[in-house]
Amino acid sequence: MKITAVVPAAGKGTRFGSKIPKAFVRFAGKALLVHTLERLSAAHRFTETLVAVERERVAETEKLLAEAGIAARVVPGGRTRAESVRNAVFEAAGADWVLVHDAARPFASVPLVRRVIAKAKETGAALAAVPATATVKRVSRAGRVTGTEDRESLWLAQTPQVFRKDLLVSRYRALGKRAGAATDEAALFDGSNVRVAVVPGESGNVKITTPEDAAQFGRLSEEETSVRVGIGYDIHPLKEGRPLVLGGVTIPYPKGLWGHSDGDALWHAIVDAALGALGEGDIGDHFPPGEARTKGVSGDRFAVGVSKLLLKRGFRVAHVDSVVIAEAPKLGPYKTAMRRNVAAVFGLPISSVSVKGKTNEGFGELGRGEAIACHAVVTLAPKNGRV
Repeated sequence: MKITAVVPAAGKGTRFGSKIPKAFVRFAGKALLVHTLERLSAAHRFTETLVAVERERVAETEKLLAEAGIAARVVPGGRTRAESVRNAVFEAAGADWVLVHDAARPFASVPLVRRVIAKAKETGAALAAVPATATVKRVSRAGRVTGTEDRESLWLAQTPQVFRKDLLVSRYRALGKRAGAATDEAALFDGSNVRVAVVPGESGNVKITTPEDAAQFGRLSEEETSVRVGIGYDIHPLKEGRPLVLGGVTIPYPKGLWGHSDGDALWHAIVDAALGALGEGDIGDHFPPGEARTKGVSGDRFAVGVSKLLLKRGFRVAHVDSVVIAEAPKLGPYKTAMRRNVAAVFGLPISSVSVKGKTNEGFGELGRGEAIACHAVVTLAPKNGRV
């Protein structure tokens, strides 16, 4: 399932009252666009992410995203939000599915994004939405009430919205210029034989539109911020004929780490640190070496199991810092891939994962190239809070 994420960010944001486009205004030290892209990248490993901005801001946006460590392609937007999305969709070569999410919705939770993707896989098209809770009035241009709507059938659309790409493209072609008037992509299917499925959204998934909305970022400091920290360590000997796997990345080298499982010392250290922070023993307590169920198992499988345990206990991984101590091979070309693997399992932006490489300066079994050791520090946060 190849999914391209499309993030329209070409709007002027005039209602926000800023001298620069709203997507580039900084909140809690980061541009609004960066907050949103980090949340999306934590929810799913997209085949590609396309950001549509004003043509004159393409270079500026590319620099901003590069500095933030975000892998995304920047494309020129259109005169309207609908045109910007359309431009990006037709740039999404090779995509089977398209997820559209507003740059100004930085609070969509990781579970919500994943639920919308899952529902779209079942139905072909899905969006997040919340039911209308207030009484809805029809009002004339003169400012007079002309009627009351049945709110039981009224829902307020949010993003993300996910569609099979072929369905989206066919509607663009069928509607032609009329597609430019759509206020969201689900509206393109009004009057068609495609019924867009609704996934219950979140009241906190607000769109930053006015200066008053910016107060939502106060949640960064107002929510529960108590944390736990754990440390982990693992070491495995190097053996001829074994694949060398660290952080789920297979590295070309004549020797690999020996162990009952895959010997991935980096994942093992990270899992050990997460369990320590939780006060739940160590990796051997939960995945005993020597048992048939752990033989040859990849380290990320252990991490997935621990992640589920964390959620049951009301926590989630907020940050991972790690060190790989190896005389050889050089790890520089592979560290980013390791970080991405760890981030994907724990639902983190890559900026919240660190992998460092060190040598042992020729001392001991590590310095002689007989083994590789890993240290890790994992920070846990309440699953509904931020740090």
